[in-house]
Amino acid sequence: MRAILCLVLALLALPAFAADDGARAAARAAITRQVEALGRDDAPAAYALAAPSIQALFPTPDVFIGMVRTNYGAIYRHRSFVFGEAREDGADGLSQDVAIQDSYGIDWTASYSLQRQADGEWRITGCRLTKEPGTSL
Repeated sequence: MRAILCLVLALLALPAFAADDGARAAARAAITRQVEALGRDDAPAAYALAAPSIQALFPTPDVFIGMVRTNYGAIYRHRSFVFGEAREDGADGLSQDVAIQDSYGIDWTASYSLQRQADGEWRITGCRLTKEPGTSL
């Protein structure tokens, strides 16, 4: 009887795990679309994936992409881009780590923060770029 109860409880929990996986996939898709837009120098498309709080700091797509070129060169032009761990950050937030190798072969970790908007779409609220230990510029 106890085994059946455990099985029923496990089955009831499956939709919650699926929703988490769906949210993580949607957040990764938003990051991927932004990185692809940056690779094409498509400032409006990259800017559209930034959360309203980021858009308030950088009021036009051109200002936004200029900031990315200056401060996030490893993301702007990279050799590899591999998703790592994702963590929930509140009810409507996610943190997503990405292993990046820049165009010079230097390894970085980009820690993205994302928030689900009222329309259900995920938007990027920030990114912290950290050079991996043992690498030099």
